[in-house]
Parts: sequence; C-alpha cells; structure tokens
Amino acid sequence: MRELTGDGEQGGGLEIHGARFVSYASPLTGSKELCAGRGEIPAGTKAPAHTVSREEIFHLLVGELLVTVDQKAERITAGDTLIINPGSTLAVENPTGHTAMSWVTTSVGLEAEMADGTRITPPWAN
Repeated sequence: MRELTGDGEQGGGLEIHGARFVSYASPLTGSKELCAGRGEIPAGTKAPAHTVSREEIFHLLVGELLVTVDQKAERITAGDTLIINPGSTLAVENPTGHTAMSWVTTSVGLEAEMADGTRITPPWAN
C-alpha cells in the first residue's frame, strides 16, 4: 500500500477549457490501473464536448452542473454520480455563480477526442 498526502499536486495538475484537474492517483504516483482526481469547474465554464476512450465515474462533490452525455442534458447537484461509458460524448457546463468540484475516477490510458478529431491525453490519467 502506498499512502499519498497533501493536495494531490505530486500527481500533476492540468488546466484545460477553463477547468482545473488535480491528480491524486495515477501511474505517476504508483497506481497500476486506476486514476483519480478532483475537478474544479469555475462559474460560467462551458467545456466543449469530447468522447472518452475509457469509462469515467464522475461524482459531484460541491455545486451544480449541466452535464450532457450523448446529447442527453441533465442537471446534477452535489452528491450525484454519473457513469460515463467508453465511447460516450460528454460536455460539462457550470451555469451557476460558484465553482463546482468533482471527483473523477477512470482507468489508466484515458483519452478524450474533441469534435475536430484532436486527441487529448491528460497527464493525470496516463
């Protein structure tokens, strides 16, 4: 067992499309299969749709978000959990006046494909 303490920065952070992701578990911190981290989605953020290559478990810790999965929009609030299957297209928007915080778990190797075909390989998941 390996215990990590602190704010997660030892696993690397990523700022993209207005949101910030802080890694807590990844290959960089010794995880072999899973990645987990906190997402901070500021007020007014509207992240573009992207298709995920691996399953994601998205748990909203604080706030409220408008989440669209495969063109089905849903408003979620703190305590809600979404299971986003591989191949699903996801878009996240924070229409409120407060930062929302999420916890995301996925498997090593996650990639996100943007509408224009650009592939993003977030360091916290690879």
